[in-house]
Amino acid sequence: MIAFFADNHYDARPGHHLNEKLNLQQTVIFAEDDMTQLPELLEREDCQLLMLNWIGATCGLPHPGPEIERAVKAYLESGRPIMLLHGASAAFWEWSWWRDLVGLRWVRGEDPDGFAASTHPVRPYSVTVAKTRNPLAAKLKPFSLPTDEIYTNLEQTAPVSVLLETKIEEGTFPQAYTCQSPYGGKIACFIPGHASHAFESPELVHNAHVLIDYLLED
Repeated sequence: MIAFFADNHYDARPGHHLNEKLNLQQTVIFAEDDMTQLPELLEREDCQLLMLNWIGATCGLPHPGPEIERAVKAYLESGRPIMLLHGASAAFWEWSWWRDLVGLRWVRGEDPDGFAASTHPVRPYSVTVAKTRNPLAAKLKPFSLPTDEIYTNLEQTAPVSVLLETKIEEGTFPQAYTCQSPYGGKIACFIPGHASHAFESPELVHNAHVLIDYLLED
């Protein structure tokens, strides 16, 4: 079973659109704008993966509280994997331990650690496979979007292996990467894809499948 939680992301609904396109073999329990099921789902022995397309304290939703924090931390401490989509490296940005483990962090304007906020120019862009010897990169596909948010100027909090990147006027920025949590579990982050038309890209959906398959490998 996969537990997938998303916010509406200002009515763009990227988690919803991706969930409709994935057609995974595993059972997916998807919830939008509501994490009340999360503690119960993460306690289940058959919960193989937590997926998030969520930024804490956005879209009029409160930042998840202590019950959610306990459940997420216990899940990660068990060594199970997590998939971060779009801005989900900031899903629980108020928790200091969370900020430390996500690899590349979307920094909110009110960052508790005092880092400058990350940025998100909106324009047409292309995503290419990074120059890396990580064998996972060979399974990924480049793609282009007519326009979308591009998440840039993230803060690095842990060693990462960059798999996809985009080059724009401001520089070259990671768009997918993997890292390992302090508890031994696998983390994958796939950043592009926010507007509904992004999920019409078969290559984008393919790349999400590749990363999910990687996370579900024993």
